[in-house]
Amino acid sequence: MSRRSHGLMAVWAEAQRQQQRREEAQRRAYAQAQREQERQARDAERAMARLHRERQAAYRQQREADARRRTEELEARVAALTGLLADGCRAPAFGAAALLRPERIEEFAPGALATPVPMPDPARYQAPSGSGWHLGAARRDRAQEEARARYEQDWYAAQAAEHQRQNQLAAYRRQYDQWAAGTLEEIRRHNAGIEELLTGLRNGDAEAAVEYFSAALYASTAWPEGFPRRVAAAYDPTGRQLVLDWELPGYAVVPETKAVRYQATADQEKETARPAAQRRALYRDVLAQSMLLVLRDLFAADTYGALDSVALNGFVDDVDPATGRPAQVYLATVMAPRSAFDALHLDRVSAVECLTDGLRGQLAARPDQRSAVRPGRLPGDVGGTGAVVSHGGEAEPDLYEMDPIAFENLIAELFRAMGMQAVTTQRSGDGGVDVDALDPDPIRGGKIVVQVKRYRNTVPPTAVRDLYGTVQAEGANKGVLVTTSRFGPGAHTFANGKPLSLIAGPELVDLLARYGLRGRLGAPAPDDATGPVAPAGTSTPATATTETPDHNILGMTWSGEVALDVCALVCKGTTVLDDHHFVFYNNPRTPDGSVRMLPATAPDRAAVQVHFEGLPPDADRLVLVAAVDPQANPDADLSGFTDARIRLLDAAGEEQGRLPVSDGRRGETALVLGSFRQRPGGDWDFVLGGKGYPGGLTALVQQYGIEVA
Repeated sequence: MSRRSHGLMAVWAEAQRQQQRREEAQRRAYAQAQREQERQARDAERAMARLHRERQAAYRQQREADARRRTEELEARVAALTGLLADGCRAPAFGAAALLRPERIEEFAPGALATPVPMPDPARYQAPSGSGWHLGAARRDRAQEEARARYEQDWYAAQAAEHQRQNQLAAYRRQYDQWAAGTLEEIRRHNAGIEELLTGLRNGDAEAAVEYFSAALYASTAWPEGFPRRVAAAYDPTGRQLVLDWELPGYAVVPETKAVRYQATADQEKETARPAAQRRALYRDVLAQSMLLVLRDLFAADTYGALDSVALNGFVDDVDPATGRPAQVYLATVMAPRSAFDALHLDRVSAVECLTDGLRGQLAARPDQRSAVRPGRLPGDVGGTGAVVSHGGEAEPDLYEMDPIAFENLIAELFRAMGMQAVTTQRSGDGGVDVDALDPDPIRGGKIVVQVKRYRNTVPPTAVRDLYGTVQAEGANKGVLVTTSRFGPGAHTFANGKPLSLIAGPELVDLLARYGLRGRLGAPAPDDATGPVAPAGTSTPATATTETPDHNILGMTWSGEVALDVCALVCKGTTVLDDHHFVFYNNPRTPDGSVRMLPATAPDRAAVQVHFEGLPPDADRLVLVAAVDPQANPDADLSGFTDARIRLLDAAGEEQGRLPVSDGRRGETALVLGSFRQRPGGDWDFVLGGKGYPGGLTALVQQYGIEVA
């Protein structure tokens, strides 16, 4: 009995020990897990602290780099101001060759049309000779007949394709020849005007002298961005003296800040001001350099001996303290004889001393405070034939009449105002590029080639095709065509989906105004009739290289046997102007004849004639629709309406482009093919349609405000 009890106690004691060991193991495991969790938390805290320090260091480095960059930009700006005269003297002198355009036309480039359609090879149409089992005579003859039929079918198809290629090539050649002849005529007309100007310059004509030397000043590439270029000039043929007022940069051209430093404790950039005396001295030096650079450009451009001297007055715009009205404050003046100026070594002179001592000119002692000097001879003092001509003033210049070089410079200035780097190209060897631009944006930026067209009539599609070829040849990211006129649907059709932008005249005027530049199309408004005298140019009125056709033809074709009625709606928004502007088989034309139905000619199955510029002023949309003819196909729908397209033709029937059209769908009996919509600039773009209607033409036209009884 006692031994048995002893055995039970041993079992119980062993169980207690096992339980204690398990509990102890659990406590140790829990403690270990807790220590591991605390270790991981400490590691995370250290990692976060290290990351925070790294981010703080990176942030500080970035802010310090930004401050250094701003300082470097300020130093670069000051260096450009200090070296203004030296850099300008290294620039090539202006000459008459810069005004002339080379009589060079882009070569005819037909592209794929130059390659003939390959004819089928008869050797590939031999009937199989058979192997193993020999074909019977009848089967062999039938196989040969089928092979011959396939060959003839493919041969006729290839012949038809080749005939179509030749017709298209001939049409494109005619279009190219017409464009080339017009372009060459324009170039020769321009060059004739330049020769006339140079003849007048040799003969002492005042207007010719002013125009030539104004072009020399505007053509200079030495002026930093932001410098004004406004001049009023007159020429005295008796004394062979050019008298001009030239606008000088304001005091703000010299940066007020000398350096930028990042303060980490305050987390802000601190600007160190440029000493006032240093800033005034630099500004005075910039004014003197500007005056000398103007004289250098004028005398260097005078290869005809037209200038014995130049009377130059430099001014800034300010307010007259006596009247409070805007006034010109003259800060510098000089009368420079050519003999004295030719004796100077401008690359080694001190600009201020050269102007005041070497040339006996005057320079304001405190130009920052607008302390004026008394100008010498003014352009208005020149009598006789020396009429004053102003350029770059506040009056809006007529873009049509603007000198071609000045117009290209204006477009380059517009692109610079939009945040790009832009320069005009040389007149020869420019490859069809008038302005080279570079957009610094890292995503959408890159090289941009710009062509400008001072046209009055619609720009032909050939000009857009030529621009696209130039973009590819130059390896540019984008091409921009700027014109004073507008583009037709053919131009927009070709540009669609390509890296091309088309800027029409009204859009150009809006862009100029948006970026603080000026320009108008045509005669000024009556309120502006008393503005400054317009430049006396020698360029002929801007004309297009080819006459604009009066209308376009929209030829429509599709696959399938379903008979369709094609209609057109002249709308304002999504509402037709009135029932008379719904053109269909019972109303074949609008009252003004701007839209009318035409008999279709192969390969088209329907045709509409449109004079876009003749549409009513309040119309901004031309909608093309198609519907199943309920009399010819009462049970049909548009499921068989496939492979549809609209051919855009000019008045001569030459194809300018093809517009896509959506396929029809089962159950629908009417379909919106697409619409031409007017852009803000007056051009017309095509927008693909695709909306179908099960209720036929009646349901469709009701959506456009036509009530059907």
